[in-house]
Amino acid sequence: MNNVSVQYVNQLSKKHFVSLVGDIFEHSPWVAEEAYSKGPFSSVEQLHGMMKEIVAQASVEKQLKLLQAHPNLGENIAMTSASTEEQTKAGLHNLTQDEYEQFSSLNGTYMEKFPFPFILAVRGKQKEDIYEVMQSRLLNTEQTEFDTALEEVYKIAFFRLTDKITEDKETKKRA
Repeated sequence: MNNVSVQYVNQLSKKHFVSLVGDIFEHSPWVAEEAYSKGPFSSVEQLHGMMKEIVAQASVEKQLKLLQAHPNLGENIAMTSASTEEQTKAGLHNLTQDEYEQFSSLNGTYMEKFPFPFILAVRGKQKEDIYEVMQSRLLNTEQTEFDTALEEVYKIAFFRLTDKITEDKETKKRA
């Protein structure tokens, strides 16, 4: 179900709400489960803000599990349909053998340094841009990279939400 209204989302049962937005945060439906009770929502931005707040207030262990649920960029592994689509549009599913080996090597180096995969909101980026960002972020401290990874997760979640939910005409008039 794509492009439903915020008004429609507000009328969903918890089960259907989680079914619709439970994959917004990679393999972490607990965010949607907690957000449900915070509704109704006046906009996609408000829903996103609530979901972001839920993640920000979660324990570091829960946040780490959320980060660890993300796939390595450029790897040929099973992943959510949203991740597959995002990586395909960025050109990460059409890597040459050399590019694949470069990404694989960078992913390995990254995972040796940090306890979670490299996370980047790849929408609008190309594989060359992603590779450069990966290289530069390897210089970060663990705390800086943890915080950066969470910010990227929030961006990814916003893109995914806006792909599924549109603003109501009435909401837009009030804005």
